[in-house]
Amino acid sequence: MSQAQTEQQSGTYQAHFRVWRGDADAGELADFTVEVHEGEVVLDIVHRLQATQAPDLAVRWNCKAGKCGSCSAEINGRPRLMCMTRMSVFERTETLTITPLRAFPVVRDLVTDVSFNYAKAREIPSFVPPPELAPGEYRMQQEDVGRSQEFRKCIECFLCQDTCHVVRDHEENKAAFAGPRFLMRIAELDMHPLDAAPESGLDRKATAQDEHGLGYCNITKCCTEVCPENIKITDNALIPLKERAADRKYDPLVWLGNKIRRRTE
Repeated sequence: MSQAQTEQQSGTYQAHFRVWRGDADAGELADFTVEVHEGEVVLDIVHRLQATQAPDLAVRWNCKAGKCGSCSAEINGRPRLMCMTRMSVFERTETLTITPLRAFPVVRDLVTDVSFNYAKAREIPSFVPPPELAPGEYRMQQEDVGRSQEFRKCIECFLCQDTCHVVRDHEENKAAFAGPRFLMRIAELDMHPLDAAPESGLDRKATAQDEHGLGYCNITKCCTEVCPENIKITDNALIPLKERAADRKYDPLVWLGNKIRRRTE
C-alpha cells in the first residue's frame, strides 16, 4: 500500500505550511512540513509546529473555542480565527500560508499590536442611563432587545477591523476612522430605547459621522464576510446608521426645523 493510500485510510497526512517569522523590523515566510490528523483545526497544527519544530514561534490564543477572539491571523490571505478554521476545508496538497493581521503592527511572528482597537473603544461614549430610572428598574420590549442582541455576539477578534480596506490600506485614515467594530457599537447604542444620550446633549449619529469616520465606510461588506459570529455588520448596523445620519444631516425638513429652532431660541 502506498503512503498516499495509507494517509487516506488513516486520516493522517503531511501538510506544507508557510508561516511568517519575524518582528517589527524584518521577517520572512518560513517553510514547514507538519503532520495533520483528522478533525484538526489550524491552531492544532500551529501548536504541533511549536512542539516539534519551532518552540519560539509566537502566537496569541486562549480559549480554542471561537469565543475569545485571540487567535486571529490571515490564512492564505483571508482573515480567520485559527481555532475555527478546519484543515478539512483545504486540499491536502495545498500549501497553507499563515501571516499576522496585516492592518496592525507586528510584535513578533503571528502576534500583532491591536491596541489601536482599544484606543478606539475608549473614544466611543458609553451608554447613558435614563435619569428617571434607578438600576434594576430598566425595562425593555423583547423586540428592542432582539434588535441589538446580534451585535452583542461580537468577540472582538478584530477580523472586521483587519479586512476593512479603510484601515488596512490607508494608514492615514486610522486617526479619523473607528472601524466597523466600533461603528457597530455606536449603532447599537443609537438604537437602544433606554439610552439617554439625546437628553444629555449627545447626538450619536452626529458623532458617528463627524468624529468616528462613518462617511469613510463604503459598505463593501468585507467586514461581514469575515465575522466568525456571522453578525450582519453592514446590513444591520452600518447601513441603517448611515441612513439615520444622512436623514439628520441632509433631509431638507430636518434642516429647516433646525433653522427655525435656532431662531426661536
